[in-house]
Amino acid sequence: MYEDKTLTCKACGKQFVFSANEQAFFAEKGFQQEPTRCKECRAKQRQEKASRTTIITCSNCGKKETVTFQVAYPDHLLCDDCFNLLRTQQTNNQALPNSA
Repeated sequence: MYEDKTLTCKACGKQFVFSANEQAFFAEKGFQQEPTRCKECRAKQRQEKASRTTIITCSNCGKKETVTFQVAYPDHLLCDDCFNLLRTQQTNNQALPNSA
């Protein structure tokens, strides 16, 4: 059903093979687009993204969490759970239970 395709990497310009097995995997996962980067450039991009992560401590509950953005105010960060709780409670005009 699938045949190997030769594609050109948009990052480095090198040609790479998008194998029949990879195409089947993409279809199984519901991916609509073909890869635009070769395996090496995809790995480099993942590594760069992983190196931009920061571990924060929630200022409400103390839970540690990894974020993928640059932290400007580390003393005023909430974990996902506290952020979602705050958003829900603000809708109901309530305060966080642990906040001072």
